[in-house]
Amino acid sequence: MPPNPIAETVDSLMPAARAELAELVAFPSVADFTQFPRSGSEDAARWVARALRAEGFEDVTVADTPDGTQSVHGVLPGPEGAPTVLLYAHYDVQPPLDEAAWLSPPFELTERDGRWYGRGAADCKGGIIMHLLALRALKANGGVPVTVKLVAEGSEEQGTGGLERYAEANPEVLRADTVVIGDAGNFRVGLPTVTTTLRGMTMVRVRVDTLAGNVHSGQFGGAAPDALAALIRMLDSLRAADGSTSVDGLAADAAWDGLQYPDEDFRADAKVLEGVGLIGSGTVADRIWARPAVSVLGIDCPPVVGATPSVQSSARALVSLRVPPGMDAEEATGLLKAHLAAHAPWGVQVGMKEGGSGQPFRADATSPAYAAMAEAMRIAYPGQEMQYAGHGGSIPLCNTLAGLYPDAEFLLIGLSEPEAQIHAANESVSPDELRRLAVAEAHFLRGYGKR
Repeated sequence: MPPNPIAETVDSLMPAARAELAELVAFPSVADFTQFPRSGSEDAARWVARALRAEGFEDVTVADTPDGTQSVHGVLPGPEGAPTVLLYAHYDVQPPLDEAAWLSPPFELTERDGRWYGRGAADCKGGIIMHLLALRALKANGGVPVTVKLVAEGSEEQGTGGLERYAEANPEVLRADTVVIGDAGNFRVGLPTVTTTLRGMTMVRVRVDTLAGNVHSGQFGGAAPDALAALIRMLDSLRAADGSTSVDGLAADAAWDGLQYPDEDFRADAKVLEGVGLIGSGTVADRIWARPAVSVLGIDCPPVVGATPSVQSSARALVSLRVPPGMDAEEATGLLKAHLAAHAPWGVQVGMKEGGSGQPFRADATSPAYAAMAEAMRIAYPGQEMQYAGHGGSIPLCNTLAGLYPDAEFLLIGLSEPEAQIHAANESVSPDELRRLAVAEAHFLRGYGKR
C-alpha cells in the first residue's frame, strides 16, 4: 500500500489530540444550568474559540444564542472560488447521570482497554477534535483547498434550539455548499458509515391531579382517585401489547430499505438481558430508523425509600416521541397530547406542556459530496465500502440549515458508534475511529475542493 502522508500526519498528532480532548472533557458543559453551573459551558466555548484562532480561523465569534447558551463559529478562508464546507459539532454534553456507575470520573478522560472514557468523548467533543485533526493534516500536506466554516454549539443535547434560532437570524454566518455534521457515528467500529436520515423528537410534560392533597390509603384508598395510578394507565396506553408505539392517529408501519441491523447485534449493542425480548414488530431497522418510538424519560412520584401509605394527589411524567422522516413533528406532538388526554381515566385533571422538539431529516445520498466522501472512506478504511444508515436520534439543526440553504449537501459522520455508549455511564471513544475519521474528513475536503 502506498504511503499516505495525511494518515501519517494524523498519527503523529494523536498524542496532542488526546491531551486536547482531555481538556475539553474536563469542562462540565451540561447546558442545564439548574444542574450544572453556566461557567462549565462558557469555559468550553472559550476553549473552542482559542483552538479556532490558533488554527488561523478568522472572525471567530462566541455568540450568545436565544436559549441562553453560546455557539462558537469562525471562517478559515480557502483559495478564491473554492467551495465552502461547514463543519459542525457541539461542546455541550448530557449529564453524567449516576456517577457511581462510572468506572472512572465522568469529566476526566481515562484510557482503558484501548478506549478513552469520559462524558462527551464521543458525543460530541470528540467531533470537535476530529475536525481539528483533519484541518491540521491538510495544512501540513499542501493546505486546505476549500473555505471552511466551523461551528460548535452549546445546547444540542437540551434541544432548546439556540443555534437554530441564531442561524435563522444570521443566515449568512453558516451558509455553505456542503455541511458535514460530526455528530453521528459508524454503524460499527471499523465500518465507515454515513447517516442519511434522522428521527425528529418531541417532548411533553404531563401532569395529573386528582385531590387537594395526599390522603391516607387505608382511610380513603379504594374510592379516592390515585393520580399516580391514572398516570401509569395513560403511559401504558402509548404501547401495544408487543411494545410497539401506539399513539392514536400516528402511523407506525413504515419499513427501512437500507442497511439492516441483525437482532443479535442489536441485543448485544443495547445490552438486552438474557431472556428479555425485543419490543415491537418488523425489522430492528424498521423500528429504530423508520417508525415513531415513545419513551417515558422520567416520572415524579414518591421514591420507595421513605414512602408513606398515601393515595397520591399529583404525579408528573416527561414523555419523549421520536418522529421518523416523512412525519411532521408538530402534528405528532398534537397527536401525542390528544392521545394522553383521551386515555386519562376517572375524569382526572390533566395538564401538558411541550418541551424541546425538532423535525426529522433526510439527506440526498445521490449528491456529489457523497461520492467524494465514499472515496475518502475507502482511503481511511482500506477494503471497506461506505455504508448508508439511519439514526434514531435527532439533530434539529439539520432541518434548519436545509431550509436556509436548500442547495447545500449534507453529510453526517462521527464517533458515536454503538460501543461509545453515548448518553449512558462510561461513554467512550475509540481513538482508532477518531484517527480514521479525521483521515477520511481530510481526504474528503481535498477531493471536494477539486470538484
